[in-house]
Amino acid sequence: MSLDHPREEPTAIRTDLGAIFVSLELSRSTWLITSLSPGSGEKLSKHSVPAGDIAALLMRFCELEQKALARTGKTFPVIVIQEAGLDGFWIHRALRSEGIESYVVDPASIATSRRRRRAKTDRIDGEALVRALLAYKRGEPRVCAMVRAPTPEDEDSRRLCRERKTLTIERVQHVNPRRMHSIRPSDQRIAVLPGRVRL
Repeated sequence: MSLDHPREEPTAIRTDLGAIFVSLELSRSTWLITSLSPGSGEKLSKHSVPAGDIAALLMRFCELEQKALARTGKTFPVIVIQEAGLDGFWIHRALRSEGIESYVVDPASIATSRRRRRAKTDRIDGEALVRALLAYKRGEPRVCAMVRAPTPEDEDSRRLCRERKTLTIERVQHVNPRRMHSIRPSDQRIAVLPGRVRL
């Protein structure tokens, strides 16, 4: 006997908040932009710019604003969301400095389907981020958790701690194999502590 589960359909997207909603998926080579604009129905558009190119990102936002203006005759602000990650918060701060409303979300706080396993791809994640941003701006409770951006000084301090920890691990990995090769096979069963002289 087989059980038929109802097919899960994406929740309908409301576009009545009067803004252009944008999610950023950041990688080392490319930034993927997923956007939903007034006048486009529920159609999400996807574009990419080279990683680190803030000017190209801002230009893309201007194009989205112009297209929304052409469709509706009105101007709309851009609201951006991105996951907290290794890129830190410099993109968030750069957008804020340009007067763009920007949010950084804890990726673990975004609900995902438990009935089926979905591949983690930029396309799926970009859409999920846009939907989470829409729900957050509607005031829906517990839809996601936004991260408070640290000051540049605090972020630099955390980065230094992470880099020091990484360098320490790499040093241990490089030194230990050389140390074992320098010990004669007959002596490898004897533990020699650094700085001790064995008589």
